[in-house]
Amino acid sequence: MSSPILISLFGGIKLNPSSDRAIYLQLADMILALIKQGKLGSDQKLPSSRAVADLLSLNRLTVTKAYAELQMQGWLESFVGKGTFVSTHVPEIQPKQLKSTSTTKGQKQAGFALDSKSYRKNPFFVSTARLHLDHGYPDPTLAPLKELYRAYRTQLSCESRLYPRFGSYGQPDGADFYKEALSKYLNETRGLKTTHRNILSTRGTIMGINLVCSALIKPGDVVVSGIPGWQRLEHNFIHSWANHIGIPVDENGIVVDELRKICEKRKVRMVYITPHHHYPTTVSLSIDRRLELLALAKEFGFIIFEDDYDFDFHYNHRPLLPLISADDQGMVIYGGSFSKSISPAFRVGYLVAPENVIEHLSNTRMLLDRQGDHILDNAMAELLNDGTITRYLRKALAVYEKRRNHFCDLLRSELNNVVDFVVPEGGMTVWTTFDKSINLSELSTQAYEKNLYISDGLVHKYPDYDENAIRLGFASSTIEELSESVNILKSLIFKG
Repeated sequence: MSSPILISLFGGIKLNPSSDRAIYLQLADMILALIKQGKLGSDQKLPSSRAVADLLSLNRLTVTKAYAELQMQGWLESFVGKGTFVSTHVPEIQPKQLKSTSTTKGQKQAGFALDSKSYRKNPFFVSTARLHLDHGYPDPTLAPLKELYRAYRTQLSCESRLYPRFGSYGQPDGADFYKEALSKYLNETRGLKTTHRNILSTRGTIMGINLVCSALIKPGDVVVSGIPGWQRLEHNFIHSWANHIGIPVDENGIVVDELRKICEKRKVRMVYITPHHHYPTTVSLSIDRRLELLALAKEFGFIIFEDDYDFDFHYNHRPLLPLISADDQGMVIYGGSFSKSISPAFRVGYLVAPENVIEHLSNTRMLLDRQGDHILDNAMAELLNDGTITRYLRKALAVYEKRRNHFCDLLRSELNNVVDFVVPEGGMTVWTTFDKSINLSELSTQAYEKNLYISDGLVHKYPDYDENAIRLGFASSTIEELSESVNILKSLIFKG
């Protein structure tokens, strides 16, 4: 290595043997940085691999692999008998002093424009608090995780079912074994009339909504839902450039009379509902309004998206069957998920619709996600077929009802003067309205400092709806944790 400039350049390379990144890749990164900075120009000959190895105290093979990596990327060219050169296709770059020459830190700002103003912010918060009165999550300690593990392991070893598809792609709408098991389960538990061709496997309700918006909603289409509602869902409408209109929700669910007024003036494309337990208020859509809604859909030709996120948890009496069970016109798309039954980390959901809709949604799904996890789907099918899910839900229902009763008793006895609520007939949360004197944002912050998570209520506020209310989830906490959580709230509210 005769050039003192090259000796200086390559001698300044610092490698980190304790890094997770291989040494030859680190070396390739450093050489690439020299090229991008203009310190190694187009068609410039590089030192031999032996010379670099001696200078940096490396194995020659390591340097050879680094050169080969950059050749594969098109940055270097190698000629037998001549050596290795910076590619002639690399433009001449005038060297300049960079603020940082480190290659270990990620970029903070893109070099291209982002139209972020066209999109709503979708913040998320992952709580690390020990206690939580969440938005309505199940208790994963009750879930049949051992059974799921065994079923998943069986799928991995059961070549008769998976082979030859195991080594290739499958159907975008889901594995037939899962869809057949799910069709049977939904027909038996919800009064549906489906075959496996009416089902599309998803990774949860939000994916199902996104698929429907992508495939069936055009810019300017009118989409209606209840207010207050689920803002993550509403942002999907906005993302599709739909015209979202909110209608009121009372003790009997969405006010269908208001929907009719809209339909008489404008062409409505889709109505989104959570009829079993409205999100976030937990009220059920009354039977007369269900029938009226189906009649309106038939009359005005709009889609009903029925999100039945917690059908399995109803305490006072048998739940009303889904709207889709009474739909003989093919107007309803039904969405469900096992994430709310077992765990949010368990991403298995589904859409139910007429066959031609499923085909259309499957075609759209190919652009987003070639297929779901067929192995997980089939493992879930095993639990549906052998009755594991039914037994688990029966056990969890009893536990959650006990927790609901205990939690509501605590709210009455400890916070009676500052909260108002109706004991929910089902679901996993209590829609709780706080006295106007209580600042929920401050209460949320103070509670988190005491290791308790509660919502600050901002996701439930709208320009024309400003109740001082939040969802307080009880299902994911033990009796002891619920008592401790309410005591913390009580100490913060009445500390004066």
